[in-house]
Amino acid sequence: MSRRCVKTGQKTSFGNTRSHSMRHTRRPFKINLQKKRVFDPVTGAYKTLRVSTRYLRTLAKRLQEGKMA
Repeated sequence: MSRRCVKTGQKTSFGNTRSHSMRHTRRPFKINLQKKRVFDPVTGAYKTLRVSTRYLRTLAKRLQEGKMA
């Protein structure tokens, strides 16, 4: 299974590690994925999603406002 958020499509990005001598080598910035059980009002069932923590904040905000994801 790929390391990708099912809602936002975020995936591992790449950048550089910079040492004290300013040498640079490539390194991955892995996305923080969490499994979350979410209620789907259309089907009336719970679904388990692998979503990023950034999306979890958005989801919590939408649920607090009364909007569905």
